[in-house]
Amino acid sequence: MKSHNKLWRMWKIISLAVSIVFRTYWYELRGKSEAEKDRLWERIGHEFKSTLFELNGVLIKVGQLMSIREDLLPKSFVDQIKDLVDHVPPSPWEEIEKVLEKEWKSPVKTKLETIDKSAVASASIGEVYKACLTDGTPVAVKVQRPEIPALVKTDFRSLSIILWFVRHFAPIPKGFINFKMLYKELKQVIEQELDFYKEMNTAINFRQRFSEHPGVKIPNVYPELCTDKVLVMEWVEGVRLNDTVRISGFGLEGEKLGQRLFQLFLPQWLEAGTFHADPHAGNILIQPDGTFVLLDFGMVGEITKRDSVHFQQLLEGIFLKDYHKAAEALSQLGFLLPEADLKSIERMLEEFVSIDMEQFKQMDLISVKKEMNDMMKTLPIQVPTRFIFLGRSFATVEGLVYTLCPEKETLDIMKPAFLKWVKSTDRSKWDLLLKWIGSQPLFQGIHKVRQLIEIPDRLIIQKDDQQIKNFRFTLYENQKKHAFILFVTGMIFFSYGFQADTEILWQGGTAVSAIGLAGYLITGMKQKKWLKKIKNRS
Repeated sequence: MKSHNKLWRMWKIISLAVSIVFRTYWYELRGKSEAEKDRLWERIGHEFKSTLFELNGVLIKVGQLMSIREDLLPKSFVDQIKDLVDHVPPSPWEEIEKVLEKEWKSPVKTKLETIDKSAVASASIGEVYKACLTDGTPVAVKVQRPEIPALVKTDFRSLSIILWFVRHFAPIPKGFINFKMLYKELKQVIEQELDFYKEMNTAINFRQRFSEHPGVKIPNVYPELCTDKVLVMEWVEGVRLNDTVRISGFGLEGEKLGQRLFQLFLPQWLEAGTFHADPHAGNILIQPDGTFVLLDFGMVGEITKRDSVHFQQLLEGIFLKDYHKAAEALSQLGFLLPEADLKSIERMLEEFVSIDMEQFKQMDLISVKKEMNDMMKTLPIQVPTRFIFLGRSFATVEGLVYTLCPEKETLDIMKPAFLKWVKSTDRSKWDLLLKWIGSQPLFQGIHKVRQLIEIPDRLIIQKDDQQIKNFRFTLYENQKKHAFILFVTGMIFFSYGFQADTEILWQGGTAVSAIGLAGYLITGMKQKKWLKKIKNRS
């Protein structure tokens, strides 16, 4: 095939890239309008997509990864490539058989009793066949396409040349994109998908992780038959999650399925560990009894313990308006380029958090989004691939939930799943929730009580005796007043939440009331002790 010729393939890739750079330069020099530039990028996106389909191989994967980087690429370009379908004609069976025999070092019939010679699925990197082991167990055999190893070297060599050219000659603000990092991430992600051993280990880890999770099935893996180019897993029947007609025939409710789907993915997104980065309808099946089947662990992301800690620090920094802490967390998470000025980031965060939401609702959201995109491009900010995958994973699951129950708001479905996750994990999640409650304007009394209690004693000692008495008495009275208001406010929320059967309101109200009551009692005891001390002195 012509697309497998290395020199021709490299020429097609590089010539397209050079053409794109020169055309964008030409539009810049001629001072074209934004609308004309958008139309140019739309045409470029169409040409890019056609070229990828012509060349196939790992370039389809490169295109898919680029389609989720709307933070770096023009929207009109991304719109053309975001629906790239990873589906190509299967290889001839004779070539697939050679791969299997080479990997197993024996004829196929010594490992399998039967195998269908027609692929049940065929993508840019691998093909899947249904087979039976020698004991009759049905299995899915995933085989890497035979031409892939040779194409990978050519495509990445071409990609490195393109990125070097773009870095030095494209009309892109210096420092806007870290091209070395982008190349490294693309290469790392695709090489991970090319190694079926890694996919096998990920599948085993997921199976162990969700072994006690009700209503979830991860197919068993047969390590003795797996290599870096062959993956053998248990064959599991199921219906694609977007087949709502058949799901309705099972008697399953879309809303409950949506809640359970969020319960399955929330721990992956919010806790340290690996998460499924490609949970589309073909990779999540549903069985008649409502069991979810997770498939295809080639594309995964990882939230490390370090990421989890810094992410919590980011949330705390924003919730508690400690913008220095939030900026430091962004830096540690890898969102800031090395030359970023933390002071500028702190000011940006402060301005962003202080936006009046009522005014925001009245703004032209299209104009606001454009202005924010333009602002982001002037800042030394990047989005690490692992977090792009996290966003993609969430957006894909959100789309599936909408398909299952389009009449419901996503937040209404997600809220019960989130509360269940909060209650099933350690106490630190509740601590973070209480910190958030305490940061809201309605509950600023918490901070006032804390601030008043923590006033250094040396400020009081510096005043004369009468001033100290007056100040302290007023101090304690104010503390009691704020604590009482906090207690009453919490009781109101508790009553409303209890009557409306809104769990987060009555639980939050209970917590706030408890804080207010404790503050009132502690302050009262301190006041009595102080008055007694003053009386004994006199």
